Amino acid sequence: MKNRAILIGVTFVVFVSLVYYQITAKKHPIPPLLDRQGPISTTSEWTNTKKAIEGLQAQIRQNPSNFKAKLLLAFAYMQEARITGEHPYYYPAALKLLEEVIDDSPKDDPIKYEATVAKASVMLSLHHFKEALEIGNEIAATNSQHADIYGVLCDANVELGHYDKAIEAADKMVSIKPDLRSYSRISYLREIHGDSEGAIDAMKLAVSAGFPGLEQTAWTRVNLAKLYEKKNDFANAELQYKIALDETPHYAFAVAGLARIEAHKKNYKAAIALYKKAEDIIPEFSFTEELAEVYEEMGQKELAKTEATRVIGMLEEDAEAGHFVDLEMANLYAKLLKDYDKALEYANVEYEKRPDNIDVNKCLAYIYLKKNNVKKAKEFMKVATKTKKQDPELAELSKLISLR
Repeated sequence: MKNRAILIGVTFVVFVSLVYYQITAKKHPIPPLLDRQGPISTTSEWTNTKKAIEGLQAQIRQNPSNFKAKLLLAFAYMQEARITGEHPYYYPAALKLLEEVIDDSPKDDPIKYEATVAKASVMLSLHHFKEALEIGNEIAATNSQHADIYGVLCDANVELGHYDKAIEAADKMVSIKPDLRSYSRISYLREIHGDSEGAIDAMKLAVSAGFPGLEQTAWTRVNLAKLYEKKNDFANAELQYKIALDETPHYAFAVAGLARIEAHKKNYKAAIALYKKAEDIIPEFSFTEELAEVYEEMGQKELAKTEATRVIGMLEEDAEAGHFVDLEMANLYAKLLKDYDKALEYANVEYEKRPDNIDVNKCLAYIYLKKNNVKKAKEFMKVATKTKKQDPELAELSKLISLR
């Protein structure tokens, strides 16, 4: 009789557990993995990634309270966003998983901290800079010895135009963990403040700290190449793009970099082919925008307009997924579509969110120059040049405004 009672009790517990897991699974369905398209779908890296993600999904289906698996799946989806360019899908998917971990995991579980930092990173990717900064400051108040949080604080403060605070955060980050991520932030801050050589040196350290073949390493090498581009050192830029492609085949941003160099040489046919090759790898709006700029430079106005219209569609898709794209829209309408009133609408929205950012002020200075309001253009140019960034486009714009 006693054994029967125990058996009934165990059966009841199992039944309740199954019901709980079914209810939880329905409440928190697992965002599925998208199949990759094009050249990046044929790599061994994709085979391994898919297998790992399917394993994490299986663990979550078996136990919806497996917070570690959810966190790792969120990380994997954040990486897929970078690799595939499918930002409108993967960032919301990652955010959903992270919020489940944050909401449901125990208060003192270290996984909750990691998920919160990751959420701030997603907010940065979606251009929700103020929210990312708020999360970062809240975490730093109780977890001040983790390098990752200072990366969040650095990026958020840069985007909001708080450059002194960004420097403090980057210095703290590199002192705790000198690696690819911290060195690349030091490089960006040096570039912003006009130290081009120092920026190159720091980005070289970032590249050397990375493992060849990883997307993160390819990203830093491409950014090193861009620094050479801005100095008109196209030979070194081209070399770095080619090394990136040798180490990470089909890396679209390196392909687009080679396209820019061909465009600079006025080898437009080669540039167009390379931009289209990059587009075939991932749907990145900047490739299409730069392709439109090539058509514009060639005098192919209709083709330029067609490509610019495609960019609008891509940015609107991002916006529907929660991505703030007002600055990108403002630049597109101003420089390619020559609709300065529409550009100003978007630029003003962005300015309300981050009035101290030099890129936002640069955009407004350009728009007001085109609208023949030189006084306003000078006001915004004063802020745009406050860090003494060595930007050829900024220098040309400053010159044009000063001559009016």
